[in-house]
Parts: sequence; structure tokens; C-alpha cells
Amino acid sequence: MRVMMIVKANEETEAGVMPSEESLSTMGKYNEELMKAGVLLDLGGLKPTSKGARVKFSEGKPTVVDGPFTESKELVGGYWIVQVKSLEEAIEWARRAPAPHGPHKDAEIEIRPFYELEDFEQALVELGPGEHSEAIERMRERGKILSEGNK
Repeated sequence: MRVMMIVKANEETEAGVMPSEESLSTMGKYNEELMKAGVLLDLGGLKPTSKGARVKFSEGKPTVVDGPFTESKELVGGYWIVQVKSLEEAIEWARRAPAPHGPHKDAEIEIRPFYELEDFEQALVELGPGEHSEAIERMRERGKILSEGNK
């Protein structure tokens, strides 16, 4: 099961304040643990929303809104993508993470499983035969390509 462990942004990350050397070192050690355990697939920190944009859709029409965005507690500041056996295992890894914004600051890590190819295959099978069988076959082929790319 692949899950994303999402680090919520705070006022400092939104202001572009870089982590301290101590925080970077502590986080680096944790990231090494994830790698050595063979569960880490990807990770990253995100620049403040002032460096980004959103594309909003209203009645199907896109509109671009430049950052920054105001509600920092709902924003993503960084993430890990890990491959684990269960949600419980992901929770244990998140509990072991160093405090994302430093030892004396509040922080939150949200854990969200990814939909896997099998989830979509089952949904299409339930729709019945016909054109959906072609879609299932394309998804299976795409899944093989992605699997081979991760080797």
C-alpha cells in the first residue's frame, strides 16, 4: 500500500523560512531510516504558496489564481510517499518522524492512502462489459509499465 504522509505548512514555511541546520540534520537521519527500511518512494518540501498558483474551475472553465494563499494550516509544506503493508505501519512511521517545524512548534502530518490500479479495475469491472474492457486492459498495461519503471 502506498501512502502519502503530508506535512502541513505553517506561518514560517509560508514565509519561506528555511529549517534550521539542526532540523535538517534530524530530518535527514529520519529520511535515511525510511530508505534503509526500504519503504521510501519519494519525498519533498514545497516552496511557499507565494511562489505558486492555483487553477480553479467554475462551471468547467479554468481561472488562474496567483499565490500566496491565506489559510496556512490547510496548505501542504512537504511530503513523504512510502510503501507500507498497512495504514497502521504508516502511522508508526509518521509517529517516529521528527517534529516537522522544530521540536517546540506545533505541526501535523496527514496520512492518505493512494488509489491503486486495482481500485479502478474493480470499479470498471462492476460497470460491465463493452468499452470498459478496453479501458481495463489499457490500465493493466500502464500498470506494467509503471512497475517496470520502478525496478
